[in-house]
Amino acid sequence: MHKKDPSTTAQARRNIVVNPPGPASRDLASRLAVIECPEVTCLEDDFPIFWERARGVCVEDVDGNTYLDLTAAFAVAGVGHCHPRVVNAIVRQAPKLIHGMGDVHPTGLKVALAERLTALAPGDLGLPIFSSSGAEAVESARKTCAVATGRQGLVAFTGAYHGLTYGALEATDRDHFRAQFAGQWAGQVHRVPYPYCYRCPLERRSPDCRWACLEPVRALLEDPPDGHDRPGGVLIEPVQGRGGTIVPPPEYLERLRHLCDRFDVLLVFDEVFTGFGRTGAWFAADRFGVVPDVMAVGKSLGGGMPISACLGRPGAMRSWGRSTGEAVHTSTFLGHPLACAAALATLDVLEEERLPARAKTLGETLLRRLEVLQATYPGTVGDVRGVGLMAGLELVEDPVTREPASTLASALVKAGLREGLILLQEGPRGNVIGITPPLVIGSAELEDAITIIGALLDRLAPSPGP
Repeated sequence: MHKKDPSTTAQARRNIVVNPPGPASRDLASRLAVIECPEVTCLEDDFPIFWERARGVCVEDVDGNTYLDLTAAFAVAGVGHCHPRVVNAIVRQAPKLIHGMGDVHPTGLKVALAERLTALAPGDLGLPIFSSSGAEAVESARKTCAVATGRQGLVAFTGAYHGLTYGALEATDRDHFRAQFAGQWAGQVHRVPYPYCYRCPLERRSPDCRWACLEPVRALLEDPPDGHDRPGGVLIEPVQGRGGTIVPPPEYLERLRHLCDRFDVLLVFDEVFTGFGRTGAWFAADRFGVVPDVMAVGKSLGGGMPISACLGRPGAMRSWGRSTGEAVHTSTFLGHPLACAAALATLDVLEEERLPARAKTLGETLLRRLEVLQATYPGTVGDVRGVGLMAGLELVEDPVTREPASTLASALVKAGLREGLILLQEGPRGNVIGITPPLVIGSAELEDAITIIGALLDRLAPSPGP
């Protein structure tokens, strides 16, 4: 049984044997360029690397370079890459049954996972609808709002990322994703500002900016646009991930909960990114003390296997009615046996290794170290923020104008590869460095990573001056 405290493991070995991307990565990139839709993978002379294997917090590319992964592969590898418990669960299950008929002839694994999620979820959330991706879980949540309330509209937020399938994409923000498809929707999503304190014009003038943040939501729920009924749901990431690791101000989510209750609207949390320990609690809902009506989860649930779920309060989920043999909403891989087995093992690891609590403690250390970088480079690091092992470093070109420094962020990500770090740009302006390592990262490894980021800033950023 794997019970070793991750903080006591040996420091990850960053080992660059050939300047990345090496010849094997470049060869694969040239081959991919002629056989994949060109819009999918960004292929440049100095990016990307091609992964070969991974374990814990380390990734090895096809050229033999070893990296410290500060992304957890889009926060999927919460328990670490190829955790032995997860691997063993897959190995045990694969010879028995790889695929079943999840909504016709289910498996016991689906039952066990549904029971486990219901026991872990905040409040009375349960009765899951399983699927394969986070976007699908959001689709399920959006449909649940319509079925439960009889109202099609949805409130979503600026900077939101809920996935790129059609229903989720309408709620996702950013013209880059939406522009080519905007004419295909019925206009049922109403956008309001997410509480982005660093870029809020009221932060120095409002005596209580928390109320100001909620005013657009209140106004929309109280007086919907002409021709529209009151929305059936409010969909929000309790902490925005790809939007730039935006943490709402204290009490915001609690007050949003009260607004939804007041206007009889379902509150939906998209916890695809934040769920399963990322924020220092099992769910961000637990961390902020707010129980939504519906919650979408995914990413790290499967320990690397594709599985997601939409959970809800009994009244919302039972509003779907009972299946009479042809489910209104389902998918081919619903309750996939291999993914369910991996998910059950992942939940065991999270619980037995106490990774949510560990993420809380390490996250506090991470923020303190990032604040030191902010103080060291006040003209370049505009803001640092985060909760648990989910942090963002916002880079700016000027501390007064706060003009985004997306070029610097890109350079830092690429320079990080050459130093053995895997980083990602986040935010609609591409100027936020997201830091979401596997929850099993050791304290020495985390310190090593922040030291490297500081050295890269020293090399790439303008001189901080006297």
